[in-house]
Amino acid sequence: MKDDPVILTCAITGSIHTPSMSPHLPFTAADIAASALGAAKAGAAILHLHARNPENGRPSADPDHWAGFLPTVRAGTDAIVNMTTGGSAIMTLDQRLAAPMAFRPEMCSLNMGTMNFALYPMAARITDWRFDWEKPFLLGTDDLVFKNTPRDIAEVLRLMGAERGARFEFECYDLSHLTMLRHFVDRGAVKPPYFIQFVFGVLGGMAADPETLIYLKRVADRLFGSDYRFSVLGAGRAQVPLATLAASMGGHVRVGLEDNLYMARGQLATSNAEQVTRMRGILEGMGRRLATPAEARAMLGIGA
Repeated sequence: MKDDPVILTCAITGSIHTPSMSPHLPFTAADIAASALGAAKAGAAILHLHARNPENGRPSADPDHWAGFLPTVRAGTDAIVNMTTGGSAIMTLDQRLAAPMAFRPEMCSLNMGTMNFALYPMAARITDWRFDWEKPFLLGTDDLVFKNTPRDIAEVLRLMGAERGARFEFECYDLSHLTMLRHFVDRGAVKPPYFIQFVFGVLGGMAADPETLIYLKRVADRLFGSDYRFSVLGAGRAQVPLATLAASMGGHVRVGLEDNLYMARGQLATSNAEQVTRMRGILEGMGRRLATPAEARAMLGIGA
């Protein structure tokens, strides 16, 4: 709704970019914690979190790696902690759920389908590799499928939602993912309000096309009526244009180094807070303001 404050999510590190792509990508526990707290101070109401191996920056599902930064983040801000259940496409479902089940966050992300998840074009841009796992990982994604079947989705909803009370960021990379969400609504597995994150720009999902966003919004209106709120993330250079369009449509936005390493062509972002601050200025210039964490919880039914 256009009169509501904008919920700004910041995705701190993710599992897509590798350390050789930017010296500013946080992967040690101290850096992830500091980057998350900086983003919250700049105005992010939701912190979308992944873990990394602090020795080499590799995406990690190890609860011990999560424990290195999660208590510091929780103690340092009232922003909503949103733990990934997607982790990395090379992880099993049991691995992806180990840390969320242990730490019981108030929000989790949930990818709404199985899909190709191709990152291999990124490898061509790098000539100096920091760690030996990075290049094989990226090149191997030409044969990589992110698996999240209806059975997997049901399991996440049961373990994290029904049993642990988490609300969800439903990540939709494709039109069919909206249909899958409707299926679980009809099964009674999720309750409104639904927080839908439209994801654009991953090779294997939707391209970063404004017309596609407009169409998806119409479909979501038909499927969910007034029972949902939507947010948009655009990977790479699509980050700001699609977020701005989403805000103009009454939606919410996501930024962060998980999705985009740059501030401008050839200019790396030095922090997540820098991206949050830029997006905040754009939104305020449009006459909209950022939601506080308390307002975001109220809008999304967290703690109800």
